[in-house]
Amino acid sequence: MQIVDCHAHIYSPDETRYPPTPQPLRVPGGNASIDDLRKLSLAHGVTRVRAVQTVSFYGYDNRYLCDASKAHPDWAAGVCTLDPDNPQSPALLKRFVSQYGVKTLRSTPGNQRTTFDHEGVRRLWKTCAEVGATVDIFLMNLAWVAGAEKLLREFPKLTVGFDHCMDLKPGPLYQSTLREVLRLARYQNLYAKVDFISTGTEIGYPGADLHEAALRVIEAYGPERCVWGSNFPNALWTPKMTYSEHLRIFTHDLPLSARARAQVLGETAHRLWFPKR
Repeated sequence: MQIVDCHAHIYSPDETRYPPTPQPLRVPGGNASIDDLRKLSLAHGVTRVRAVQTVSFYGYDNRYLCDASKAHPDWAAGVCTLDPDNPQSPALLKRFVSQYGVKTLRSTPGNQRTTFDHEGVRRLWKTCAEVGATVDIFLMNLAWVAGAEKLLREFPKLTVGFDHCMDLKPGPLYQSTLREVLRLARYQNLYAKVDFISTGTEIGYPGADLHEAALRVIEAYGPERCVWGSNFPNALWTPKMTYSEHLRIFTHDLPLSARARAQVLGETAHRLWFPKR
């Protein structure tokens, strides 16, 4: 079974060539470069990765993401993040795709905005459709759902990854968030990243407090529309769970059929982002 890590952030150790923002969110201990990711992922049988632009470290400066994508096209698919309020962003997206092999736009509402329903986002989604890129939607707030749905209806043929399934986690918003995540399964172009166990668990491995949610999401979307991601580097993004532990939940702990397990861990991602590999 070939495994694809569909959500891993990367950070360059060369802060002169790739300068961070003035107050970056740093990785404890470092060791979060594309090379570090490759070494760790291969050690766990993960053959391909989707490398995600780290806005909390680089802002909208995608240079490291682009260079890493171009250098490793056989096993890395880049996910850039662009400011929807910047009129130059569509042109940048086209260049990232054509010159660096970036595969996906991570779509946010934009700075100081609370909805995806505005022309800056539309222009970027339209550009994705034009150049054959996909979207990962950073839909992390119940108040943003209505705007996101409007875009999903307007772009029914555009493949959209669902980042972290709206940050599902135990707490007062758990039931309402899960209800909305399950309802959004009606959009056939929406693909769920079932990576929220490691980010949301309150108890650590094996994250049993979120197993039911993961199984319900996989049932609602179908395993052919679900993908796994590590949330690397885990020292920063999943301090209660290691890379190995989060992967083991999906290889061993969740009661999935062999076919469903293969789809979630790799087959769905191969079809979407590595079709000729």
